[in-house]
Amino acid sequence: MVWLEDGFKWIPWPAAFLAIAGVAWVVAGWRLACFAIASLVFIGIMNRWDSAVETIAIIVFSVALSVMIALPLGIMGGRSDRVDSLIRPILDGMQTMPSYVYLVPGILFFELGYTPAVIATVIYAVPPAIRLTNLGIRQVSPETVEAARSFGASPLQLLAKVQMPLALPTIMAGINQTTMLALSMVVIASLVGASGLGEDVFRALQRQDPGNSVIAGMSIVLIAIVIDRLTQSVARSRQEALNAGR
Repeated sequence: MVWLEDGFKWIPWPAAFLAIAGVAWVVAGWRLACFAIASLVFIGIMNRWDSAVETIAIIVFSVALSVMIALPLGIMGGRSDRVDSLIRPILDGMQTMPSYVYLVPGILFFELGYTPAVIATVIYAVPPAIRLTNLGIRQVSPETVEAARSFGASPLQLLAKVQMPLALPTIMAGINQTTMLALSMVVIASLVGASGLGEDVFRALQRQDPGNSVIAGMSIVLIAIVIDRLTQSVARSRQEALNAGR
């Protein structure tokens, strides 16, 4: 986590601006690229760039870990009714439990810092990715699956070349929801020592400084909008490619 944060901070901000704007232009068009540049300029002018980088590092690490957990569990649930019936009540409990509760075991085992923040974020954010991966696998047409099997596809080939490509738009929707939930945990994670924009909001509230609180909160909102539009555009382009192939 610290290495990832240091790596992001090492990138000069002009290079980061151009990279993010270029990705937004390629994936979603010039409108999102202009919005991304305006958002980054706002964050920089308000002296929140370092905090934004720390927040993005937490989000990237947490979402990557969530995806590593969600894909295998979602695939197993989508291909087995027994596994699905086993993980469904666990996911229900994870989604209904108050988010503050997840901070307690992290503090007990790992004290204050990034570790309990990441653990709480992953537990809170991973259920949508698992559910939508499960749903995407189950939505693949049985006729398509049977056709692949009739041509001699092994279970691994069936998964990698048929089910996963067809389920990718739904899986991307789950990753999008996981990312948004991870961003919503930024402020809560600051209670256990995680730095970033959440810490800025928390400190401003403690000092009764609504101005800085609003600025930090707006920075979180702008980052969330850019990430949301990027992931939605990726899912939409994949869905259009599938429709064109049909």
